[in-house]
Amino acid sequence: MSEVNIADSLNKLEKIISVQFKDKIHLTSAITHRSYLNENREADWEHNERLEFLGDAVLELVVTDFLFDKYPDKPEGELTAVRAALVNTVSLAAASEKLGINDYLLMSKGESRDEGRARQYILANAFEAIIGAIYQDQGYNEAQKFIAGALFPRTEEIVEKRLWQDPKSRFQELAQENVSITPTYETLSQEGPDHDRVFTIGVYLRKEKVAEGTGRSKQEGEQAAAEAALVAKGW
Repeated sequence: MSEVNIADSLNKLEKIISVQFKDKIHLTSAITHRSYLNENREADWEHNERLEFLGDAVLELVVTDFLFDKYPDKPEGELTAVRAALVNTVSLAAASEKLGINDYLLMSKGESRDEGRARQYILANAFEAIIGAIYQDQGYNEAQKFIAGALFPRTEEIVEKRLWQDPKSRFQELAQENVSITPTYETLSQEGPDHDRVFTIGVYLRKEKVAEGTGRSKQEGEQAAAEAALVAKGW
């Protein structure tokens, strides 16, 4: 991407995130994946890993402060779980994608073709790097404002739907509430060699098989089965 195109992208991104940078090099670094610099040796700015490190710390403080004030009666353990759900890779990648940050990332041609989990990590890291860039360029209040707009609206859904719990814990609690049954799990099949085994796990409410899931371990398969069971039961 040429310098003109990068400058144009930065102007558009500033409008999207509602921040006018004093020094655009901060935002340029925030959207630059390490792989881009390997293919573009003439680039004279850093990739986004240091800004991601800074943004991660700012994000944790802002979210902790918000949750502490919003839920004065919740214990520390539950607040920690809600915070983890709000700032995990999936949540940050979704927030990043909603803002359209994916369209402005500077990556190598190879990295730009990656999809799925690999792209989620890149998007989540870029989101944290942008927080770091805003903090470095504008200070805490602007970073807090950006985080509040991008993430805080999800909080009530996370709390109401208990998304702060892992799927297995959530399904067990809701099964006990709704039908007074504790779910059980059974290994339905194991496939593949020892180093690359896939487990298929069924989750049951007494004799009723509610759903099944697969994973690289039994624990992963149980979580996938519980996730599917929550959907199947509409819980």
